[in-house]
Amino acid sequence: MLEKKDTLGILPTGNGKSLCYQLTGYLSEGLVIVVSPLISLMEDQVNALLSFGEKKVVALNSTLQPFEKEFILKQLHQLKFLFLSPEMLLQPPVLAALKTQTIALFVVDEAHCVSQWGIDFRPEYRNLSIAKQQLGNPVTLALTATANADVQRDIQTLLLKEDAQLFRESANRENIALFVEKTKDKKNSLANRLATIEGSAIIYCATRKNVEMLYHELKERYAIGYYHGGLDYQQRAFLQKQFQEQQLQFLIATNAFGMGINKSNIRVVIHYDLPDSMENYMQEIGRGGRDQQQSYAILLYQEGDEQIHYYFQQHTRLKRQELAYQVEHQIELPLDDLQEKWRQQGAIEGMTTFLTSLKKNETLKQQKLSEMLDYIHWQGCRRQRMLASLDESVTRFPAKCCDYHGATMDLGTPTSQKEKRGTKDWQEILQRMFKD
Repeated sequence: MLEKKDTLGILPTGNGKSLCYQLTGYLSEGLVIVVSPLISLMEDQVNALLSFGEKKVVALNSTLQPFEKEFILKQLHQLKFLFLSPEMLLQPPVLAALKTQTIALFVVDEAHCVSQWGIDFRPEYRNLSIAKQQLGNPVTLALTATANADVQRDIQTLLLKEDAQLFRESANRENIALFVEKTKDKKNSLANRLATIEGSAIIYCATRKNVEMLYHELKERYAIGYYHGGLDYQQRAFLQKQFQEQQLQFLIATNAFGMGINKSNIRVVIHYDLPDSMENYMQEIGRGGRDQQQSYAILLYQEGDEQIHYYFQQHTRLKRQELAYQVEHQIELPLDDLQEKWRQQGAIEGMTTFLTSLKKNETLKQQKLSEMLDYIHWQGCRRQRMLASLDESVTRFPAKCCDYHGATMDLGTPTSQKEKRGTKDWQEILQRMFKD
């Protein structure tokens, strides 16, 4: 990067990807732009830099008031690091302000989103190359922990120059032991697991409904919170801070939480619902054990769990078919927000080409879900099966590899239920406050 070469870093979670742009940024003149997919991730990265004493850093996101965004854009010359989403970056006033600055580095963090989200969920990712061009083609760094050959090719095609440098390390996290528990009663299985956990844990669910359902069932027994995209910014920020500072032992969340979150001592990641792909599963279990200590990934599977993903896939397919019908018959009917994004992207890429890409992506998602189910029912080493999805192989098996190799969970002696709750009942707190 110091030699001004575009670079793709495919490096495992918890191994210092942020240092790659921080150090290069300090050694280069100008502003470091970091495109980040989630507000929670931006805030975590900003707070990490602030904790190191860096003050010239800010996140430009949708939680800010218009006057706050305007103020930041006028003060860009005083910043070193600017974090923002692809949607925010592509807004004309933002691009116009950034064009006046010297850009040291253009960073796309969690760059697998360019491939996995860029076609149907957040098509703005496909237009980052447009923003890059308008900013004078600055040196670009793409970072991710998971990318198979197809995702790698998408990132290189959409973001990087032909002579871009590739640095790839194995995604294998040897300190994370892998378990799948097939059950006929997931709630009971989850309760049994939580009762044995001493450290911090994330419990992932596929829907907001399940997140809130589990929270209300468990909140009286544990110091626990929940996190999803439906909460307002203040609630999300507060919960994230509580979890980071050990005030909450468990956090129940959708995939809106966790990507890149720098909490080092998460001992267990439990998936209450089935992930929709191996790549997403690896991203989410990668939140565990960032301190390189032994951690555990547990996937609870109940027959039929995949139906929620079939529903999501069918829902997206119908949206695509509806838009294609309107285009073919040259009629205009009201579109929802996602379809409107597709229409706008079609105007950029060519509608026929874009709709064909959407259809191909539907087939790809079906394949990825099948691969996830194959992992569930795999009769051999889970680590070997997982890494095969990234075209990797296992070179050696850690002592605690997976349930196939007889791995067990050693989580220490659980604390009592009252200690787990972290705080006393409100009545006890009041009694202590007013005690003579």
